[in-house]
Amino acid sequence: MSRQRLSFWWFVGTLVMALMLMLVPLPHVLEAFKPYWPALVLLYWALESGDQRVTLGLAFIFGLCSDLLTGVLLGEQALRLCVLAFIALRFRSRLRFFPMWQQTLAVLALLVNDRFLLLVVRAFAGESTPPALWWASPFVSAALWPFLFLLLDDLRMRLRLQ
Repeated sequence: MSRQRLSFWWFVGTLVMALMLMLVPLPHVLEAFKPYWPALVLLYWALESGDQRVTLGLAFIFGLCSDLLTGVLLGEQALRLCVLAFIALRFRSRLRFFPMWQQTLAVLALLVNDRFLLLVVRAFAGESTPPALWWASPFVSAALWPFLFLLLDDLRMRLRLQ
């Protein structure tokens, strides 16, 4: 198998794995702490592969797949992931070279922005205001960011993929 084909399947595999991780059930008490895996993996690829692979169209399709798998309002996650990808691609050249702690803070800011966007979408859909614990997910996701980034980067380097 050529390196380019292996690289493509590695990319697709990580996106599919993010969708599968999103479907892992948690006890109701821990549901608020569930990381937003599709956003984390999409952010990784937006920072590492740049404009070659991650586009707004891919973010939209990936978000629609997330919407269909979770059964939420169709287009909700597609919109959120498009906004996230747009910001990440726009500031990619800066974010890539931040030290890990600054990159983690930037990821936290992106994920909190994502929560605000979700709040607005759900308000337009007529849903009630979520509890305060609903805001925990971006912090858990940001805490996992350095580990996820280093894991995916290490595996990508071991496979010698671009």
